Amino acid sequence: MDVGLFGIFVTVAVAHFLALLSPGPDFVLVVKSAIRNKGKNAIGIAAGIASANAVYIALCLIGVGSILAASVSIMITLKIIGGLFLIYLAIQALKARKDSYQALTIETASSSASANKSSFVVEFATGFMSGILNPKNLLFYLSLFTVVLNNDVSFGFKFSLGVWMTLVVFLWDAAIIFLLSTEKVRHRFTKMAYYIDKVTGAILGLIGVTIVKSAITSR
Repeated sequence: MDVGLFGIFVTVAVAHFLALLSPGPDFVLVVKSAIRNKGKNAIGIAAGIASANAVYIALCLIGVGSILAASVSIMITLKIIGGLFLIYLAIQALKARKDSYQALTIETASSSASANKSSFVVEFATGFMSGILNPKNLLFYLSLFTVVLNNDVSFGFKFSLGVWMTLVVFLWDAAIIFLLSTEKVRHRFTKMAYYIDKVTGAILGLIGVTIVKSAITSR
């Protein structure tokens, strides 16, 4: 892998992981599944979310290639829009109040947990629908890929990047299921979520500003 491709990989991998660190609707679903279910049934939610992300990743990779072939000016415009979207995500994270993170604290009475168990298929479908119906996922991947991919990037590299990102989504959610299935660990994470979101938001904002600046200067 040459230096240029390695730089693209690092940029995408870091921005993607920072976005995963920011707690959102998928995180709440993953924790709920970890509470209700054990073993492979709980992993179903992670597999569903990862599959939905894979669909958007594939669509964005194909779409970015078509846009690149069609018009450089359109690509620059999309880069600006993508950078602004990352800045928007950063602002949302930075201005969020601490009490808004209390929603991550989920009551876990053992009786209700056992009564609400569901199968792997149900959990998979729930995770997939959550991921596919969240427009932020599509916008994030589109903004991410438009700023790093170009005509010189091979299909093999794009495919490998897509597989990598899908695996990271699955492994991250699976790790959450493993770690946050206990109330003690989940409570500690809830306390840290506010600060994690601030740090990741600030970094994503810096990336967004850099993207917009580079797109404007390249006009």
